[in-house]
Amino acid sequence: MKFGIIGSGSWGTALAKILTDNKKEINWWIRSNSNITSFKHRRHNPHYLSSTFFDTKLIDFSTNAEDVIAKSDIIIIVVPSGFVANTLNNLSKDIFKGKKIISALKGILPERNVLLNEYLKVEFGFPLKDYFTVLGPCHAEEVAAEKLSYLTFTGIDQKTTKKIAASFKTDYLMPVCNSDIFGVQYAAVLKNIYAIGAGIAHGLEYGDNFLSVLIANSADEMAGFLRKVGIENVEVGSIEHHAIFKNKMPKTNYAASVYLGDLLVTCYSLYSRNRTFGNMIGKGYSVQSAQLEMSMIAEGYNASKCMFLINSKVKADMPIAETIYRILWNELPADEGFEQIEKELV
Repeated sequence: MKFGIIGSGSWGTALAKILTDNKKEINWWIRSNSNITSFKHRRHNPHYLSSTFFDTKLIDFSTNAEDVIAKSDIIIIVVPSGFVANTLNNLSKDIFKGKKIISALKGILPERNVLLNEYLKVEFGFPLKDYFTVLGPCHAEEVAAEKLSYLTFTGIDQKTTKKIAASFKTDYLMPVCNSDIFGVQYAAVLKNIYAIGAGIAHGLEYGDNFLSVLIANSADEMAGFLRKVGIENVEVGSIEHHAIFKNKMPKTNYAASVYLGDLLVTCYSLYSRNRTFGNMIGKGYSVQSAQLEMSMIAEGYNASKCMFLINSKVKADMPIAETIYRILWNELPADEGFEQIEKELV
């Protein structure tokens, strides 16, 4: 299997590190020729995880996405969700034929309000059986530092899912497999919204006691949405030990890392860009000022609007997510919004 990576931010760089640490040759699309030149010369990404050094003999760099896709069997798409359409729209409609795609997105495509697999089906006729996801809880910075982390690989074809996951197993990275393609993606979108909420609470100087209640209620709200959209068996404690990947989940084990675990780390970690963004909002920054202050994209900002519109049809009970949306998009003062949230928590 030859991997191709579309995107060169911190998460794309972390995934490239894992693969090359396993001596996998990769094709890597990086937008700028100057960045590629610097990368080859200095052996690290000039803008992200710059303390991580690579064996560049294992990397075929290119500014041509079509070239990277043509040379690869498995394509990892890891650009911010808001830039996916611009990156892929001009490609030929049959370019992904016979390929596998791994989504490393942690957001939903804005304007279209769709998951990546839904976009790929409409624009490229791409089949769900060849679509996989790789999700956390896993911060790029801790992967770079080789701190033990867990990644969940998801796909309908479990044989191929396990084969892909095996390519990422290292001393510092433990792969986990499941088959809940829609559930894990929605959970990844929602946890970013709740992490912005956790950051706002911190910025408003709420304490740890309140934050724990907020996150617990957010977890319950997330589970309610997943049930409402038809994700079956959202339950605790259904882990079946299986072969190499000991946490194979035939049911949706909500307490597992890709659901509750990713929510917790995104809400609590100082590496979380969504929590950082929310903290600025809580301290009185405008949305525009907070975006300018950050050097990376907080996926939860666009996601809050996308999920608000999606939930207008799903009609799950989501007072926390809806209030965060109104703070970010309708200019509801953060302190007033959290006074409303206080009344919803149990």
